[in-house]
Amino acid sequence: MHADVSVVILAAGLGTRMKSSLAKVLHRAGGAPLIEHVVRAARAVAPPERIVVVTGHQADQVEAAVRHHGVRFQLQEEQKGTGHALAVCRAQPGLGSGLLLVLYGDCPLLQPSTLDRLIETHRASGAAATVLTARLPDPAGYGRILRDAEGRVASIVEQKDATPEQRAVDEINSGIYCFDAAALWPRLDRLRPSPVTGELYLTDVIALLRQDGLFTAPSLIGDPVEVLGINTRAELAEADRILRARKARALMLDGVTIEKPETVSIDLDVEIGRDAVIGPFAQLLGATRIAPGARIGACSILVNAVLEEGAEVLPFCHIEDSRLAPGARVGPYARLRMRSTVAAGAHVGNFVEMKNSTLGEGAKAMHLAYLGDSTIGPRANIGAGTITCNYDGFRKHPTTIGAGAFIGSNSTLVAPVVIGDGSFVAAASIVTKDVPPDALAIGRAHQVNREGWASARREQEKAKG
Repeated sequence: MHADVSVVILAAGLGTRMKSSLAKVLHRAGGAPLIEHVVRAARAVAPPERIVVVTGHQADQVEAAVRHHGVRFQLQEEQKGTGHALAVCRAQPGLGSGLLLVLYGDCPLLQPSTLDRLIETHRASGAAATVLTARLPDPAGYGRILRDAEGRVASIVEQKDATPEQRAVDEINSGIYCFDAAALWPRLDRLRPSPVTGELYLTDVIALLRQDGLFTAPSLIGDPVEVLGINTRAELAEADRILRARKARALMLDGVTIEKPETVSIDLDVEIGRDAVIGPFAQLLGATRIAPGARIGACSILVNAVLEEGAEVLPFCHIEDSRLAPGARVGPYARLRMRSTVAAGAHVGNFVEMKNSTLGEGAKAMHLAYLGDSTIGPRANIGAGTITCNYDGFRKHPTTIGAGAFIGSNSTLVAPVVIGDGSFVAAASIVTKDVPPDALAIGRAHQVNREGWASARREQEKAKG
């Protein structure tokens, strides 16, 4: 953190090449909007009150995406170039002194360590401005950095204006700068609109500084992928891949086992403890928290889920906004949603769905059940095909199953209903009344066999023709 550093993040554009009605910086990569990644990098080097996000298209949505960081916002009502976007921030407090970083809301791969090096290079050089540069094997489309005999930036030449010799230069301008604020603001007043586009360009400030006897230093980045901006869906997908690969690598270095990490998707804010095991093609999304020693099976999807130590999710499960206590086991092919909890040592088996329900310690629901708005006590056993009928067409109702209760296969529990501790519900029962503790509930109709009915029916149908 640098107390004298301010950051302006340019995020006003729509991004027409994305071919989307959504502002470009709101598209997601690595589990978060592009602008979120940039604001996090900025917060690593500057206090939030000295960070200004310039908004334009869908300004309200952009502000909502990062307001929680405590940053400030500046509306650019007309998008008239990068120089104009910076100039509209003039009235923002604190930007007139110290150092000013200029970043872009569509560059999510930039890392805080790179910004630290840019600031350190700027301080050491004595320059009025320092530009982050990169060497690319194919620099086509980028402005080229031309250096003077002392290695300083002599000029920045855009691709369309470059000579064949200049186009052969592989060092490019990232557009990311560190300025002395006192040197920057007077030069912004001297910018003139481009005769082609009518826009004000920040790159023209570099020429103005040189005219006034000041110089710009280059800061060459080690990994050029960090400065890549996002302009198309293909580039968005590549950024997502890189961010997720970084996340997986960091977790593995911290002691997490990830099988086939190139197939696994882990969001930015997911936390995973040491010795956890993540199977191939798993997706861990949102604010999911995985405790040490927990296991996630192949192809399972967890969204805002919490797994405590030793909990296990078998393959092909979907768990959202729900919690597994220590030693709980779920799956395969199970679904938990809407604040469901599986208590310590409890088991949920294949094709079981829980919604807003709690399965008590040591309880089991092993096959083909729907448990909605239910509270199930410790050691209860839920038979295959059991359904809690929690919705009457107007409102939801609760089902309570007591400790040690046994629910026979294909039982239908019509809520609201209470099944007492230690009671039994006979298989294929429809239960509409409370069952006392230690009772047996039988809710079947009497079986009637009508001899010859089937053959008579077939004859009737045959006669109809």
